[in-house]
Amino acid sequence: MTRGGQGPGLETAVGSVRLPNPVMTASGTVGHGTEMARYLDYSKLGAVVVKSLAPYEWPGNPAPRLHPIAAGMINSVGLQGPGLSRWLDEELPALAAAGARVVASIWGRSLDDYAAASDLLASADGPGTEAVVAVEVNVSCPNLEDRGRMFSHSGAMTEAALAATATCGLPRWAKLSATGDLVEIAGAAVEGGACALTLINTLLGMVIDTEARRPLLGGGGGGVSGRAMGPVAVRSVYDVRAALPEVPIVGVGGIASGADAVEMMMAGANAVQVGTATFADPRAPAKVLAELARWCADHGVSRLDELIGAAHE
Repeated sequence: MTRGGQGPGLETAVGSVRLPNPVMTASGTVGHGTEMARYLDYSKLGAVVVKSLAPYEWPGNPAPRLHPIAAGMINSVGLQGPGLSRWLDEELPALAAAGARVVASIWGRSLDDYAAASDLLASADGPGTEAVVAVEVNVSCPNLEDRGRMFSHSGAMTEAALAATATCGLPRWAKLSATGDLVEIAGAAVEGGACALTLINTLLGMVIDTEARRPLLGGGGGGVSGRAMGPVAVRSVYDVRAALPEVPIVGVGGIASGADAVEMMMAGANAVQVGTATFADPRAPAKVLAELARWCADHGVSRLDELIGAAHE
């Protein structure tokens, strides 16, 4: 039954972070600020996760950066960004004014970078800072201190990167890739201080330009995202929920419909993020939210707690 004929309750919580609904944007897919405001009412989404920011400006990779593939895309943007300080001054106030609950995403090439980003967030007191509800720590990026391997390929480095961000004063969500022993890496992130896990980031891939006989993207390889990776993301969320049942999870990867969101929550996600679908339809996050509400109403689901982890019962 729905609540007094008012529709299902879509409220959820990612640890201590309470959200009016479980649908967020995914980092890297809606920019750093209000670029998508003409298509989306930010105040009606669970949260807006901004593109990952380093404690310094970063130019990203050479073009071409994006290429469509079957059921998705591959990108090698290279985490281009204005730097955390400029974002706090120039972009965050507009996000707050738009009513967004903001999840700041940070990254670095070293542990010192993560610590510097954390310190910048801790010291921020300008307009809009009250809108930041959590920090997503993107550890799925190259690590100069470990011979260029991804932080998230190593449990020890994942734990160290999370520990380096302890000063930020906000709940931290570790964003991980489905590489290696994901359950072990997830446990290491929690040991480092992660309050929640965002699963999963893009998968490593490559497209070859057969006429030029070289990688098509300017950065060589890239990250694969879109509908094709949905089952990988669902399996990742399911396995980590089974191993770490008390740790909140944000599911991301291949979500383009309300049914996709339901599946991810049944696997164990407390909330979801919509990413690549937004490139084809800028209104995709709002569409997913509306379809999720209809699905719950049609199936007599009055609270999301009835869905979260249901596939484990």
